[in-house]
Amino acid sequence: MNRLLALWQSAVGKKVAMAVTGAMLVLFLMSHAVSNFLVFIDPRHLDDYGAWLRSFGPLLWVARLGLITAAGIHIAAAWQLTQMARLARPADYARHELSASTYAARTMRWGGVLLLAFIVFHILHLTLGIVHPDFIEGAVSQNLKSGLAVVPVAVFYALAMVALGAHFGHGIWSAFQTLGYNHPAWNRLRVVISVCLALLVGGGLLSIPLAALLGLL
Repeated sequence: MNRLLALWQSAVGKKVAMAVTGAMLVLFLMSHAVSNFLVFIDPRHLDDYGAWLRSFGPLLWVARLGLITAAGIHIAAAWQLTQMARLARPADYARHELSASTYAARTMRWGGVLLLAFIVFHILHLTLGIVHPDFIEGAVSQNLKSGLAVVPVAVFYALAMVALGAHFGHGIWSAFQTLGYNHPAWNRLRVVISVCLALLVGGGLLSIPLAALLGLL
């Protein structure tokens, strides 16, 4: 436990924690994108998938709490790394050059804040139905359609999915680097993997609120 605590307190340990929890969230998002895409094929398939998940009973909430914990660790590590970076350089440079890496880091931070707000809203909206005016327990596809029929909600979902795609792509690229896969022989491949997964997952999930805004859902 002392070694784990010492690792967590280091910058390297926080980056590793971000990479590992990020990988867990990536796998979840990939499955989430595939399952939600069922609404375009046959809404009944999405309802059946939701019923299958609920058949696990309390285990479903164990999985949800596990994902929330992973997201919490991911966010805590990102916030602490930001604070460590600020302490290492308390004063701004006299001349600030906005490099690609700086832009990506800033995008990750603001995108992360937007995604955190989205996660909270999404749970209250489509999981618990607290902020969904026409929520019907168990009617997954109907809740999705009626929830996104509200234009501001659909716009918020679309913006969050754009942020997710950007966060997703840069996060996967950074995870490869953190875990040691940073070599000229690998760099082109990891860029391709990062971009393709970001487009598939972020673009796939973005297609749902866009379809709702266009009246195609």
